Amino acid sequence: MVIDIPRMIDYIKKHKNVFLFSGSLLLAAVLIAVLVIFSGPAKKASNTSLPASNINPAANEIAYSTLDEAHTAYEEPRESTVNNAATERDRATEGATEALTTAPATTQAAQQGDVVFATAEVPDSPADYQAQWDAGYLLAIDNPDTSYSTYHIDLTDSDRQLLENLCYGEFGTGGFIGAALIAQAVKDAMCFDGYTTIPEVIRECRYDGSTTRGTSEECRQAVRYVFDDDGSAVQHRILYMYAPYLVNSSFHESQNFILSYQQIRFFDRWGA
Repeated sequence: MVIDIPRMIDYIKKHKNVFLFSGSLLLAAVLIAVLVIFSGPAKKASNTSLPASNINPAANEIAYSTLDEAHTAYEEPRESTVNNAATERDRATEGATEALTTAPATTQAAQQGDVVFATAEVPDSPADYQAQWDAGYLLAIDNPDTSYSTYHIDLTDSDRQLLENLCYGEFGTGGFIGAALIAQAVKDAMCFDGYTTIPEVIRECRYDGSTTRGTSEECRQAVRYVFDDDGSAVQHRILYMYAPYLVNSSFHESQNFILSYQQIRFFDRWGA
């Protein structure tokens, strides 16, 4: 079959209005199809409300309020550090340590499906986030312990410096709130398990975050908030923590799950 190009061009010129009209219809159809395809998800998304953050809106003000002229000399970390709260540790008592010895944690990559994440026990009535914030807690949780309380502990200068460094070594990437969670866990160990010094807590609870890489002002603020001002990150005792994206620990997940912050999971033990 031979195509007569000149005749075809002449035909198009004579009927160009028809072709323009048809092209416009085709373009309109394409636009309508695009609108139909994208209007569904957009409309659905607009009707989906995201859950409210549990971070205290005044957290920054609380951090700044802990600034103390006696502790304003900022020390840059001597070397960069990784998130050592993301290192598996059993921050447990001797009995819990023995339990881990018989069932050690393994890398998540090796046995990712072996651990079922624990969920917090939510009370029958919804938790009052605003009440927790008004009380000074940095993070509101769905399972607060309204009976939770600690007593004041004075830190020696050496214990203070060691704890500030520990907060940085354990969860330096967590900022003021992450450091406050570590400081609270240390204080809870002292108040509830009877430890009297920071070195004792580190040794007996098996903290493995570096204490030789310096600290940050946020960690200093967190230690002052928890120990000097008797503040707490959450309204619940916390004694254990680990990072499930680095390790897999059935022991931790068998404990009383309290909250997760920046992928680090925090727990209390069951009972006293």
